[in-house]
Formats: sequence, C-alpha cells, structure tokens
Amino acid sequence: MQHDDGLTVTLQPHSARLHVLAVAGELDHHTAPRLRAVLDEFTFVPAAGLVIDLSALTFCDSTGISLLVAAHQRAQEAGAAVALAGLHPDISHVFHIMGLDRLFSCHDTTDKAMTALQ
Repeated sequence: MQHDDGLTVTLQPHSARLHVLAVAGELDHHTAPRLRAVLDEFTFVPAAGLVIDLSALTFCDSTGISLLVAAHQRAQEAGAAVALAGLHPDISHVFHIMGLDRLFSCHDTTDKAMTALQ
C-alpha cells in the first residue's frame, strides 16, 4: 500500500492474470505522482486485466483522468484490459460528459468488473 497526502493506492493480485488497484482519497495534480508510480511499475501482459477500484475516490481532476486514460492505452497496446469499478456518481457524470464511459469498461462493483475481465 502506498499513501501520499490524501491518496492511498493499493495493488492486489487476484490471480495470475487479474489484479485490482484500489485508489482512495483525492486524485489531483498533487497526489497523482503516487498513482503514476504504481501504474508505471505495473506490467500489462496479453489477455490479462487490471480492475481499478475507484469506490473510495472522492475527487479526480484532469491529471487523474489523464493517468487513467494512459493506463488504458498501455493496456490496449499490450493486449490487456482495464476496467473501472465503483465510480462515485459525480465522477461518473464527468466521465460521461467527456465520453470516457465509452472508452472504459465501467462497473458498479469490483466483483462485477473482475467477472467482466475474466
């Protein structure tokens, strides 16, 4: 678990091909380096998946959104998948306005996201 001024990032393997990354707190330009570091160290492999659990995320600015989009792009390039879980309604609304709900596979819960990626 990594904690950085209001942001906690926890990467948990669920299986050899599926990991869950829990992000809690506020994701903004001050805290984004913590998430960036974890995502940069994560290796996407073909046919694998990463669920990003955002159920405890209380705020996300454009820096955070950019990190999530970059992770999605890296996954696609590797033949892997990223799914988002537990988006707060306000954050979900922003994703919808930006069209990111068409880019990401979004699910109500981490369990539903894991099932979709298996």
